[in-house]
Amino acid sequence: MSWIALARERPAGSLWPGGRPLVLGFALPALLLVVWQVICLARWLPPYILPSPVAVVERFATELADGRFGQDVWASLSRVLKGFFFGSAAGLAFGLLLGLSRWADRLLGPLFMAYRQIALFAWVPLLSMWFGGGETGKVAFVTLSAFAPVVVNTWRAIRAIPDPLNELGAVLTFNRLDHVSLIALPGALPGIATGLRSAMIYAWLATVGAELFLDIAPGMGGRLNEGRDKFEVDLMLVALVVLTGLGLLFSQAAALIERRLVRWRTR
Repeated sequence: MSWIALARERPAGSLWPGGRPLVLGFALPALLLVVWQVICLARWLPPYILPSPVAVVERFATELADGRFGQDVWASLSRVLKGFFFGSAAGLAFGLLLGLSRWADRLLGPLFMAYRQIALFAWVPLLSMWFGGGETGKVAFVTLSAFAPVVVNTWRAIRAIPDPLNELGAVLTFNRLDHVSLIALPGALPGIATGLRSAMIYAWLATVGAELFLDIAPGMGGRLNEGRDKFEVDLMLVALVVLTGLGLLFSQAAALIERRLVRWRTR
């Protein structure tokens, strides 16, 4: 359940689910920051190993003023959106095929299940040979990551449609297009929404992985590599903080899309 959903379910007058103050949600991060600052002030670790929180904030301000950091964020966002679109569109089509056709289920279903046993990053060498390590290869990897969650959830949701609905379509002599648009898609919409939510999260994770393991290019993964190569830990920490914030935004956006789709179905 997302933070937004939890917030909506909180009791009246409460700032946090269960009546706990909102400040409790930030207690551990604040404590970690204090411990981090104490370690730096006591010089238990040299600054080039663990820079202070103040140094990280200063580096973040420097990166923002330089303007390059915004370009890197946009490059990563562009890749994740392209990969999510292509992967989810292909996954929806293939999931519908497996769910609606018994022959496709029997012929292609086992092949797809075998494909799912291959670790995602195992495809990186092959994709880099087919598409190169540049932008096309990165988008292809993100597309592949978004594909499987949509297929699985669409396939299962189509198969879970109650038999009476399918029988109703047969009684009304629906053709294939009518069956898909009036029965299959509306009936499977909650499962499809779940698949899209998972696909968006996987696409974001794959975007960072592609930027780390394929050719160096603008993007947040590229800044992590730059910080590692130059041994600039403050830059690496800034990139990690930004990646965390963007990941949380993507997670909340995916949850919002899921709720909107399910709400539209119930109208």
